[in-house]
Amino acid sequence: MLNILHRVIQEVSQADNLERALSIIVKRVKEAMQVDVCSAYLCNEGQQRHILMATDGLNPKAVGHAGLMFGEGLVSLVAERAETVNLDNAPDHPRFHFLHGTDEQAFHAFMGAPIIHHRKVLGVLVVQQRARRKFEEDETAFLLTVAAQLAGAIAHAEVSGGIARLMTDFNDGVSLAGLPGSAGVGIGTGLVVYPPADLDAVPDRTVEDVEAEVEVFREAVSLAQADIRELQARLSTALSDEDQALFDAYLQMLGSTSMTDQVISRIRAGSWASGALRATIKEHVQVFENMDDPYMRERAEDVRDLGRRILRFIQKGRHKPPPYPERTVLVGDEITATMLAEAPVDRLVGVISAKGSTSSHVAILSRALGIPAVVGVKDLPVARLEGQPLIADGYNGRVYVAPSAHVRQEYERLAREEAQMTADLAELRELPAETPDGYRIPLYANTGLLSDITPSLLSGAEGIGLYRTEFPFMVRDRFPGEDEQFRIYRQVIESFAPRPVVMRTLDVGGDKALPYFPIKEDNPFLGWRGIRITLDHPELFLVQVRAMLRAGDGSDRLRILLPMISSISELDEALGLIRQGYDELLADGEEVARPQVGVMIEVPSLIYQIEAVAKRVDFVSIGSNDLTQYLLAVDRNNANVAELYDSLSPAVIMAIRQVIEGAARHQCPVSVCGEMAGDPRAVLVLLALGVDSLSMSASSLLRIKWVIRKVARARAQELLAAVLTMESAKDIRQYLDTALIEAGLGGLVRAGNK
Repeated sequence: MLNILHRVIQEVSQADNLERALSIIVKRVKEAMQVDVCSAYLCNEGQQRHILMATDGLNPKAVGHAGLMFGEGLVSLVAERAETVNLDNAPDHPRFHFLHGTDEQAFHAFMGAPIIHHRKVLGVLVVQQRARRKFEEDETAFLLTVAAQLAGAIAHAEVSGGIARLMTDFNDGVSLAGLPGSAGVGIGTGLVVYPPADLDAVPDRTVEDVEAEVEVFREAVSLAQADIRELQARLSTALSDEDQALFDAYLQMLGSTSMTDQVISRIRAGSWASGALRATIKEHVQVFENMDDPYMRERAEDVRDLGRRILRFIQKGRHKPPPYPERTVLVGDEITATMLAEAPVDRLVGVISAKGSTSSHVAILSRALGIPAVVGVKDLPVARLEGQPLIADGYNGRVYVAPSAHVRQEYERLAREEAQMTADLAELRELPAETPDGYRIPLYANTGLLSDITPSLLSGAEGIGLYRTEFPFMVRDRFPGEDEQFRIYRQVIESFAPRPVVMRTLDVGGDKALPYFPIKEDNPFLGWRGIRITLDHPELFLVQVRAMLRAGDGSDRLRILLPMISSISELDEALGLIRQGYDELLADGEEVARPQVGVMIEVPSLIYQIEAVAKRVDFVSIGSNDLTQYLLAVDRNNANVAELYDSLSPAVIMAIRQVIEGAARHQCPVSVCGEMAGDPRAVLVLLALGVDSLSMSASSLLRIKWVIRKVARARAQELLAAVLTMESAKDIRQYLDTALIEAGLGGLVRAGNK
């Protein structure tokens, strides 16, 4: 049964459309369970019907036409209960409803299993038999397992096939649900970006010069052949005859006309070489995976490897960047910092990522650039979105593909209103962030790139509240030396003179990898990252600290921030190294000042040791992104659980209150530098709690200043009193949204300026 299940999943995941996927399911399940009928019904929310979409055993003419209204029949019963229904004589059940045109009256035994994807019932998988009998426990378990395992594949096939059909037949667009990554409305044309040598990520793209594209493919095949021959020769003395045969098989496949002719045929039909290769390799892989012989099934991976080799040479031959549309909406399975950096800012209007959450790095970078973003779009058919008209609604976390004229006009109106609101906010640039009842709170900018300095200055930031030093490390092929770091840090500090600059020591690991310092871990977010790495490598830590102190040039504006501290012993060790670096520079005759040192509160253990921390440091900075992640045990980059991640959770608010109260007992200032600081709702809470300063992306700063200048602290404290009685983040968020709207700040939480 497990082998059958694996093969069905493979077939369905490679299906080109929903109809094909469901046909595979009903056929394979019927064969495996040896029943008379297997049928698949899909829930159509618009029509409020369960529609028969595939069957093996009922009248095939009923497919796509026959259906049961919600609440009608046994199929509805399965969907309502969201559990298996197993009956020995279905017609005797009070919920039985005969479905005309299906010829089902001859069947008695009935079992239905819900197909559930992310808590939503997508449909019902039904098996029926003429004989009266209850299905056995192992049969029930199998059907339930099939439905559970196939739910994701069905959802993906539904989205992929559904979008293609809507675009070609109805021309009325479709919307996909994701998470709001960066507020705003982005309207433009999709450009798919993807990592190198990743066949699955290659998008559909057309070409005009077919013969040139054929030549690109042939050249790539020739280079792949030469590469394999060189590899074979280099390893000839080390490999057995059996291992050598693998290289011979590769060369034989490359030399055969069957595969290359198929790719060229697709190119001549208008596809670019990469897309034609992807489709052809996929076909060949499926042939091997459907074979009964285990050895032959394993050859599917050899075909994939061959495809990746050819793709790498195709990509090597394309030196010029992709043709960025005038209004580019960047689309990808996972958008990286490099992909964002390569896109021309003057053309980038939106970002859509299948992976990520509201606090993943793609969301943070998009906010820093002021680009609307939708992240965590489940089952995003990335390859089909190249060149498509797209709308990224960064307020509600929705993506519109080929939107109707009415939808587009409405979003264009909202975008105009938002642009006007942004222009109006520029008037606040030189004004202080002070509430109507006189409570002053400094606003700082988060940055990590030298290109961020000018936008940060133009936003009216009162300094840098978080300079992410890891970015200069990430864009190099080695650790930067002390003088290199000194020059970068000096430029940042001088640009913001006489304002303060908080520099965080190297914070890599987790989802921030260095290409030249790879870290392979089963659970990287709880592993070797942040201060744990630099304390294990004091030579790296001391070089960075010395560079920072030298860049401070003897002034009192430099502040050093320590990330990922989880114990007092770690803090003491880090403070000792900073003192060592300071003493070494003094001994070398350098003119340096002893810096203020702070700690990031992001590991929950420090909440309970906050007073011990506050006695040792000059300030603390709450990193709300990781603090939320660790408190709620939610990976903020995992789209499957991203809905559980919410910095307005009562637990997070209580933790922040505890930190502020504990630090205050030792006159230790508290700032918030996570994405919470740039959330207008959260700022109402932080204002009331008594946070001493906030640090956020430059694009958020004027919006937060608007909130502070409009809402009295006394009013924020009234709101906080109500919030502290609430038990869910959803209730808190809705309550604060209403408060912002009542204060005339509705444009900060929804599209438009009203």
